[in-house]
Amino acid sequence: MKFMKLKRILLTSALLIAAYGSLQAQQTQVIAHRGFWQTPGSAQNSITALVKADSIRCYGSEFDVWLTADNRLVVNHDDIFKGVSSQDATEAVCTAVRLDNGEPMPTLRQYALKSRELSTRLILELKPHRTPEQETRAAEGIVRMIHDYGLDGRVEYISFSLHAVKEFIRLAPAGTPVYYLNGELDPQALKDLGCAGADYEQSVFRQHPEWIEQCHALGMKVNVWTVNRAEDMEWLIEHKVDYITTNEPLLLQQILQKNQK
Repeated sequence: MKFMKLKRILLTSALLIAAYGSLQAQQTQVIAHRGFWQTPGSAQNSITALVKADSIRCYGSEFDVWLTADNRLVVNHDDIFKGVSSQDATEAVCTAVRLDNGEPMPTLRQYALKSRELSTRLILELKPHRTPEQETRAAEGIVRMIHDYGLDGRVEYISFSLHAVKEFIRLAPAGTPVYYLNGELDPQALKDLGCAGADYEQSVFRQHPEWIEQCHALGMKVNVWTVNRAEDMEWLIEHKVDYITTNEPLLLQQILQKNQK
């Protein structure tokens, strides 16, 4: 009798946990833009920003990648940062540059190595380069490195370059999410291209709110960037977008928790 009662309790608990997990899966998720950097000791695209995004349980941490002159991969948003052009400099020159928190500019290899200790997803943006050949070399090196570090199941690729997007779709393991950022393609065009969904600036969805529903009808996801105001977050949550990329991940988490009650 006691065994049957315990069995029922365990079954009920399992169902509650499953229901909570389902709710979490349906809720808009938080992506920290360039990591969680608006916090003491952090900086945009730093290893610390990646770790801090993981520490507050963001779904993902977005970061930017460049191919150096010696065909290495470094993490930074701007091509020219503190007087150094990533496309024209070697890895050694790039990594000698200090970020605003004092860390050296990280390599993708360092990002990948640190990520193995964490659980947040890697939202990897390949910046548009001067030539398609550079972007192809970069995409090849990125996909190979992500695989070598066992991170295939935790990475999503994004780019403003249509060529880079096509290369990630071609090179990455089947099912790897790849998103285009530029905003001019409608959901069906993205689907035909092989993208996992739309990853557009919020003004695009203000102009085309129907694209959110169309993406979902096509089995695709919707991410919106870069959303820092509470009223914009509320509008996007109301329209059931899947992800919001923000410089204010704590604010977005607070709003999501409030809406969940």
